[in-house]
Amino acid sequence: QLAQYTNIEIVLSAGGLDIKAQEAALRMKPDIVIATPGRLIDHLHNSPNFSLRNIEILVLDEADRMLDEYFAEQMNEIIRQCAQTRQTMLFSATMSEAVQDLASVSLKQPVKIFVNQNTDVALGLRQEFIRIRPNREGDREAIIASLVSRTFRDHCIVFIQTKKQAHRMHIILGLLGVNVGELHGNLSQAQRLETLKRFKQADVDVLLATDLAARGLDIEGVKTVINFTMPNTIKHYVHRVGRTARAGKKGRSVTLVGEQERKLLKEVVKKARTPLKTRIVPQEVISKYRDKISKLEKDLEVIETQEKEESYLRATENQMNKAKKLLEREKNGMDDQKRSWFQTHKERMQEKEALRLGEFTKLPKNKKANNKEKKKALTSEDRVNHEIQKSHEFAVRSSKKAFKQKKIRVFKDEDFTNNKQQNKKAKKRKSAFDQELTNTGKSAVKKFRSGPSFKEKKELGLLGKKRGKKPVGAKKGKKR
Repeated sequence: QLAQYTNIEIVLSAGGLDIKAQEAALRMKPDIVIATPGRLIDHLHNSPNFSLRNIEILVLDEADRMLDEYFAEQMNEIIRQCAQTRQTMLFSATMSEAVQDLASVSLKQPVKIFVNQNTDVALGLRQEFIRIRPNREGDREAIIASLVSRTFRDHCIVFIQTKKQAHRMHIILGLLGVNVGELHGNLSQAQRLETLKRFKQADVDVLLATDLAARGLDIEGVKTVINFTMPNTIKHYVHRVGRTARAGKKGRSVTLVGEQERKLLKEVVKKARTPLKTRIVPQEVISKYRDKISKLEKDLEVIETQEKEESYLRATENQMNKAKKLLEREKNGMDDQKRSWFQTHKERMQEKEALRLGEFTKLPKNKKANNKEKKKALTSEDRVNHEIQKSHEFAVRSSKKAFKQKKIRVFKDEDFTNNKQQNKKAKKRKSAFDQELTNTGKSAVKKFRSGPSFKEKKELGLLGKKRGKKPVGAKKGKKR
């Protein structure tokens, strides 16, 4: 939309949209490509005549998100395929350590531009908190239902941590007569775009979303943001409440806080520049909506069962369509070439599993964790080779240790005066290999054959009494 009246050609490349149309557009060599990491890598490996070798500017929006563990492998692959001489721009509302490390290591003469502090919220934002009493965690659904039904009826976003809970609240609020939409990862790209379009056009009053909607969305006119639970970090909190009170306008955020979430609340209070407010929902209102939700449980089960059946039917239909396409391609003699990826299928599955479990040490990039082969029966040669390898590794370590500079424990003033003399007398440093061998030079052999010198004998106390020398204290006598 920004470039529609200019000569600048822009192509959007994102998952869930027609891939063939994107390939055709990329062949025309557009000026700007706006892409998600996964689909961009797909085009780099499978679309002919498309590369990033001549790219002039690389922009990473939400850079802290792009450079965390979830996108690290993909971003490394994209950066590897970019031109070496380019300008890199990193945009983010919160600058993490990963972004700062990348800027200090990989960028030349980096310039930082800060609009405000990292964790500052808008001055026009009114922050309110609702306390959830101990053993009352189950009241959260009733409180959300009462807020969107009675107080915040339009232009409201409700952030929920999980996709499952977001979908459940979508069904509950729909049965209660609220005009509601949902936005999370279980929806297709077309469904997400349609939900956003309807919310922007005010066809949907309340939008239930996961952290998928916490970044990158500039929806005009959002009045209220409600947090079902306190976000994981202060950074996530800033991103969520930043959906309202944008561009100098006023907005309101309402967050439900339990006893286990008070630590993060203290951080919010500490960093707040305006006073925070407490919102109290009457207990009779909570009880009323809790009873309504309990009566809807049977309807919830029926709807969830129907949705599961519909999803199974859709999956079966997709498999049948896929099989038909394969049969048609075989009849026409067309080869069905699979789209390649920068990782093998095994590495990709390992990465997905590690990210799902949060075990980042098991990512494919961690070779130590993933290259553990199955134990096999060792032969005598294997054992000997293992011993030799260990001895070589020890020799390397000892060599490095010998060359390593030692710390200065004592400092003397004489060191300055004797420094020049020491430099003259300083011998060439020998390697660890030479130190462990016997010197076979001519002077060394001659010295070895002649034995210790007079100075060495004197130091070792090997010198005897000289002939004719009288002991100390003896009287001088006349010669006879």
